[in-house]
Amino acid sequence: MAAYFRMLRMQLVGQNLNKAEQSRELQALLPARSKASIEYKHRNISAVLVELGIPPLRGYRPLFNYQQALVPVVATVLESDTRLDAAALSDVEKPAEASPLRSFDHFVVGPPEGRRPRASDAHEIHDRPTIVRDYLQREARNRSLGEAGEELVMRYEAQRLRAAGARVLANRIEQISSTRGDGAGYDIWSFETDGRDRFIEVKTTAYVAETPFYVSRNELSFSTEQATQFRLYRLFDFRKDPRMFMLAGAIESHCRLDPVSYSAEVKARESDL
Repeated sequence: MAAYFRMLRMQLVGQNLNKAEQSRELQALLPARSKASIEYKHRNISAVLVELGIPPLRGYRPLFNYQQALVPVVATVLESDTRLDAAALSDVEKPAEASPLRSFDHFVVGPPEGRRPRASDAHEIHDRPTIVRDYLQREARNRSLGEAGEELVMRYEAQRLRAAGARVLANRIEQISSTRGDGAGYDIWSFETDGRDRFIEVKTTAYVAETPFYVSRNELSFSTEQATQFRLYRLFDFRKDPRMFMLAGAIESHCRLDPVSYSAEVKARESDL
């Protein structure tokens, strides 16, 4: 656990780290554990962090079949690690620029496997430990990162249509979030090669493909109403090696939705009715 969080702090502040060397040191300290066993546990820690809204360590893809006893241990470390808090907060809020990709040949990949439901999921919200802050929610509000992701998608869509011989359509792509505001339910108006509309919602993260993302009620309803034309583009690892996977159709058909927040207003008292 200490080795994982030391490497995570180094990643968040931009220091070089050697995961292979760290693994060798751990094997020397824990001779009963193999290299694969140590990596397996680190991937379990990544999964817990993702579910708690914490940026995970790059290179250890989340493995969600962890023991529930791991959750309070991770939470205890997080509560006392003030350096990690400062580093994570700085990392999720720093500005971003769209990557100058010259080729999109390896840009689009398949969606991550995701995690299968567990018996404990019904109690997950109540049992979720208190953490310092939801860093991934703060990252989702990072306007610079969001705009950089949309800029890269605009370039990708133009290249996709031009490669298919639809140059006129490529010139008509519109960044709706910029020209009409955030309330449309999607960010980019693009097209299929035959001229049909393609409505694209862009979600961008600097972290792994499995990182949860936030959607609004408007985005959910629009994706259902326009399911045949709606696409969610999830950009990940944006600052280092930007890639993207796509989800076509209603968001709820692909994603497990967790009602993390509600809009609340005071009800009228019965005596006032």
